[in-house]
Amino acid sequence: MNRSIVIAVIAAVFAAGAGFAAIYVTDEAEPAPVAAPPPVPVVAATVTQHDVPIYLRGVGTVVAYNNVIVRSQITGQLVNIAFTQGQTVHKGDLLAEIDPRPFQAQLDQATANRDRDQAQVVNAQANLDRYVPLAEKGWATQQLVDTQRAQLAQLKAIVQSDEAVIEQARTNLGYTRLIAPIDGVTGIRQIDNGNIIHPTDVNGLVDVTQIEPISMIFTLPQTDLTRIQPAMAKGTLTVDAYSQDDKVELDEGKLDLVDNQIVQTTGTVRLRASFPNAKRQLWPGELVNARLLVETRHNGLSVPAEAIQQGPNGAFVWVVGTDGTAQIRPVTVAQISDGQALIDTGLQPNTTVVTAGQYRLQTGAQVRLLKGDATKDVVLQSAVEQAIP
Repeated sequence: MNRSIVIAVIAAVFAAGAGFAAIYVTDEAEPAPVAAPPPVPVVAATVTQHDVPIYLRGVGTVVAYNNVIVRSQITGQLVNIAFTQGQTVHKGDLLAEIDPRPFQAQLDQATANRDRDQAQVVNAQANLDRYVPLAEKGWATQQLVDTQRAQLAQLKAIVQSDEAVIEQARTNLGYTRLIAPIDGVTGIRQIDNGNIIHPTDVNGLVDVTQIEPISMIFTLPQTDLTRIQPAMAKGTLTVDAYSQDDKVELDEGKLDLVDNQIVQTTGTVRLRASFPNAKRQLWPGELVNARLLVETRHNGLSVPAEAIQQGPNGAFVWVVGTDGTAQIRPVTVAQISDGQALIDTGLQPNTTVVTAGQYRLQTGAQVRLLKGDATKDVVLQSAVEQAIP
């Protein structure tokens, strides 16, 4: 083959390859357009502005306003139980009776002794009245008059002693009736009818506990004193008692006092509050949550607690802008109470914040606000995401 022909063929092959490469490179340089990601479905709420109560929270124990163990002051046999266990009683109500016959007999005997000695006083007084005129006429000695006067004084002293014995016997007879010393509720009876009751019985007859009103002792960190004391100077503070799960308000009361010393081992201070307890939802020994109202923030900004997220730099929320995109907004939270977070800084009224669906958000992402039944799945997924550490 002619050398020039071979060279021409090779040149044509290289030219064809270069053309194909140029076509391939041109196709690769013009990629197809990428579709924008769909909006992220979220649930949102609006920042509201209203008066917000500021609470200090602690755990307290309910204690009886008054508690009395009813004991006998004499020894005797119980012949009557006049109450039922758990009964509401009032001050002065009869609870039980001790056999009064031995004590009535002692009273009768003391009265008889007094009457006998009183008769001797009358006789001694009559003798003295006779001796005095006789002594003035010289028919009786002065010694006889003095002796009779001394005897009369001695008999009068005996009568006074008899009166004291009668009073003691009458008091013991009164002790045969065991009465309620306060208004309250009776507990478990410690001794049954027919048994001998003694003043030395440790548990007595029954425990009577006053529960209307009732008290609660709770603790707060000592650092809260700087907020409590100025608030107390302005007036009486309100204390709310809640169940242990913090869902049921049991009663509303007033703060009575702040203890006069700090518990150094725990760095806490004890406080005492009283409650009317008209519905009897507070019971002695019960553990409850205490909320001490120290301030009401006027025109405070609040959002649902679900909107608050925690990051490396502290609390933040996702804010939905007017262009429908999500942005991170750092916030300062004053308190979270009853599902609402009080915001100190970082938000303005009527701002839209995301309350569910944050787990799929990125800065600048388009969002789609869900409403009604469509929010259920997003709320459930957010709860799952928050539960996973």
